[in-house]
Amino acid sequence: MVVFRSETPGYFMAHWDFRADNARVAGMPPGPTGLHPYLDNFVRLSRLPAATISEIRGRTRGAGSEFVLATDIRFASETAVLGRFEVGVGGGPMARLGRLVGRGRALEILLGGDDIPADLAAQYGYVNRLVPDAEIEEFTDAFARRIAAFDKVAVTGTKELVDVATLPEDSEFAPGLRAYFATAGRPEHRPFVRRLLENGLQQPDGIEKDLGAAIGRLRQQP
Repeated sequence: MVVFRSETPGYFMAHWDFRADNARVAGMPPGPTGLHPYLDNFVRLSRLPAATISEIRGRTRGAGSEFVLATDIRFASETAVLGRFEVGVGGGPMARLGRLVGRGRALEILLGGDDIPADLAAQYGYVNRLVPDAEIEEFTDAFARRIAAFDKVAVTGTKELVDVATLPEDSEFAPGLRAYFATAGRPEHRPFVRRLLENGLQQPDGIEKDLGAAIGRLRQQP
């Protein structure tokens, strides 16, 4: 039984590092699954022989969203904000979201590129449930201990059977990452990413606080 939580106020996991050298990252050798290390980590996380829970407090967008979607269970407090804003910077979607929320809601999230507050995320199935922030650590801990008290063979066997019916095939992930590297690296997007960085992207108190709205606003400005 594994629980993931963040000690950074206001953030679970922000997103991809936009200062990274995409050409270098794209050229990284594959991981044990044969996939790019970024995908390899998430695929292996999904298939761990243990139950995993993301306790989400604060913002988790883009790559952070992919991380929590790769865990088995997601509990969110009212402070949680999820989102897939990659359409605003030229990115491509991955394979898990549509299976959880359905095609229409996945397209609403991916094409709208806006922040999804915790209550709406719970309504859509993006997270399992909403738990009051003051109670979420105790709630998550109690649920994790309940699972840990059961026979390991029963827990891992149940998870394996659910995985067969619900997890995407490994081959579905690579196109999304290729699309991200192909589109995010286009010269047309670089000036906009620079504008985002100048306005506080990747700074705790910058536009990260309201990134979905900021991307929409800046994209519509000349």
